[in-house]
Amino acid sequence: MSSAAARVRTVTGDLDAAELGVTDYHEHLFQVSPLLPGDELDDEAAAELEARELRACGFDAIVDPTPIGLGRRPEAQARVAAATGLRVVAATGVHRDDHYGPDHWIGTMTEEALAERFVRELTAGLPLSDVPGTDRAGAAESAVAPDGTPVRAGLIKTGIDYWRITPREHVVLAAAAHAHERTNAPVMVHLEQGSAGFEVLRLLDELGVPADAVVLAHVDRNPDPGLHAELAAAGAYLGYDGWGRYKDWPDSVLIDCFVAAAEAGASDRLLVGGDVARRSRFRAYGGMPGLAYVGERVMPRLRTLAGPELTDAATRRNPARLLARF
Repeated sequence: MSSAAARVRTVTGDLDAAELGVTDYHEHLFQVSPLLPGDELDDEAAAELEARELRACGFDAIVDPTPIGLGRRPEAQARVAAATGLRVVAATGVHRDDHYGPDHWIGTMTEEALAERFVRELTAGLPLSDVPGTDRAGAAESAVAPDGTPVRAGLIKTGIDYWRITPREHVVLAAAAHAHERTNAPVMVHLEQGSAGFEVLRLLDELGVPADAVVLAHVDRNPDPGLHAELAAAGAYLGYDGWGRYKDWPDSVLIDCFVAAAEAGASDRLLVGGDVARRSRFRAYGGMPGLAYVGERVMPRLRTLAGPELTDAATRRNPARLLARF
């Protein structure tokens, strides 16, 4: 598909890239994982409240990369989007192994079955709920938006372990490559602590996915601007989403890295998100700092220290270019 014709696929329909607006590239409205006991995101009213707060602090859109089997709720995503005006890009795909464990039904699916499911969820629509033991999303009732249209995914989510791609994660990446070939959908890869970026790009390239269709999530967990500039030069998009994690380092470290990476040539590949991702961090559940943290606390500093042009690139132009592939 030509770039002129390409559109962004959201849970409430496809739209022109120019309509996407200011985009937080990584947030979860719903998520349930055995790795995060007690931190489930499973309440629609709470998700809507957080979405409204994110809208109020200047964001128009998010990518919610919750993949298959981790508590995603496509119809609820669409209802929240319709109620708040927040544009939501949902995900198909499979996360790194530790989010499932050895006995999860997703581990029984072959590369071919996973690819078929990813394609179906990107083109025909997502299931109302993730059904164990089936390789067909159509075996479950289909999710529909409030206007009655199918809720479809607009991105493939994958993940790897720390400096390790397990055999199962390799199967998922290969399935994602097949689905990308058939749909042109972008591929997000969770990098544990920002590790193995080049190794992932090399593998995906061998599988047929060009780097400019890939977003490496959490690269800022390794705040190395030289490395980031090299990954960007290879073509990959880079997700900065570690804000507010003071036990690791202050936000100033990430801002300095962001600016330095841009000055080294990465400005057209940088993305900004929050990845709050836990009940204990959502205001709507009684936690903090909430989805609005990135808009209230990070964006003003980026505009001042990185400048409005770079900030606009990272939150408008770059995510639109990455996501407009349908």
